[in-house]
Amino acid sequence: MNTQSPDLLLPPLLNEYRTLLVAFSGGLDSTVLLHQLVTLRQQHGLQVRAVHIHHGISAFADDWAAHCQAICAQWAVPCDVVRVTLRNDGSGVEAQARTARYAAFAQVIKPGEALVTAQHLDDQCETLLLALKRGSGPAGLAAMPDILPFGENVLLRPLLTTSRASLEAYASAHHLRWIEDDSNQDDRYDRNFLRLRILPLIQARWPHFARSAARSAALCGEQEALLDELLAEELASLMTPEGQLTIAPLEGVSAVRRNALLRRWLLTLNASPPSRAMLERIWQEVALSREDAVPRLQIGAYDVRRYQGQLWWVKRVTPPGKAVLTWEPPYGPLILPLELGILQVAQKGYAVRAPCLDEQVTIRFHAPGNWQIVGRERRRSLKKLWQELGVPPWQRDTTPLLFYGEQLIAAPGIFVTREGQAQDHACWYIDWHKGE
Repeated sequence: MNTQSPDLLLPPLLNEYRTLLVAFSGGLDSTVLLHQLVTLRQQHGLQVRAVHIHHGISAFADDWAAHCQAICAQWAVPCDVVRVTLRNDGSGVEAQARTARYAAFAQVIKPGEALVTAQHLDDQCETLLLALKRGSGPAGLAAMPDILPFGENVLLRPLLTTSRASLEAYASAHHLRWIEDDSNQDDRYDRNFLRLRILPLIQARWPHFARSAARSAALCGEQEALLDELLAEELASLMTPEGQLTIAPLEGVSAVRRNALLRRWLLTLNASPPSRAMLERIWQEVALSREDAVPRLQIGAYDVRRYQGQLWWVKRVTPPGKAVLTWEPPYGPLILPLELGILQVAQKGYAVRAPCLDEQVTIRFHAPGNWQIVGRERRRSLKKLWQELGVPPWQRDTTPLLFYGEQLIAAPGIFVTREGQAQDHACWYIDWHKGE
């Protein structure tokens, strides 16, 4: 390859990172990015590898994967091709492909690597316009940052200040070959419509529009960062260690402040950025619902619920019902259904007596009848026990119950019955690693 000094220099944000995973679609943008990194590899001591995501949408997907592997072989860059299947969640093909793509990146990235993607100045402008179309606030209008956390790693976008025209000039000067995705000409997709129909008109009238738009996005990002900083202490005071949000203090603040706190609460729990309408619904339909109600607002795969004066963010799970899981000797780790976690006998945990040799050990999720737990004088139904012990309603039929024969022994981490009370000479420690 051409080893002359590149005419597009990557920004200083790459200086701190030497081990890079490049998202390589084979298009113009990622081809220029990879070429730049390979050109600078020896001079700056970079370790570069690439990953190509095979979405399987286009009839040419196999050809694109082969092209990327050939380019990487030519430039001595290790390249993984990862095939993904889109999950139809109603969000549209573009969003589904993006979700699948970043999930694949998370699977293949190694500790200490930085994920590098090739979004550029024009992409930033398109993102801002799409956010305006959706009616986004400052957080949405902030568009894409050039560096952000990516799990335990970081994601870098070093080309955000570089225009597509500059990338094309670079590719032409270095005689690069790249893929032209046929779907990029389909203006049924919003981003393509902007790129093909709208932005050429805007840029013909205002040549520096993309750069001005990026500057506006950066200013919105600064304002959001300032709000994060100013509200951080107040938000922390409202949240429990487990992530619930206390409602009462929010009743005395302005709607604007309350919405800002609600939004940041959801984002700390990795929820998608909520709309203003959604924030109003959370407050009116959940927080302020009548005292004897059990409100629930569905947001994707999660629910916002209220319990004991707090808002909860809860993953929706279908209860196992009357399922019975047999736990056989030698009592190795037991995987619970519906991603409810793993039970195991450990060196520490919740102490119960060990089962007798003739007692079958099972896990169930309902227990009719009345039971007496350690520390209580009277027997109670399981429903009464859940209420007295402050277990939220949605957790009551997804909490594993340990049985020996037909005798309820314990709800790990919550209670032990009199019949399950630990004995010095034969004690088990039950550890429940809860699912999400």
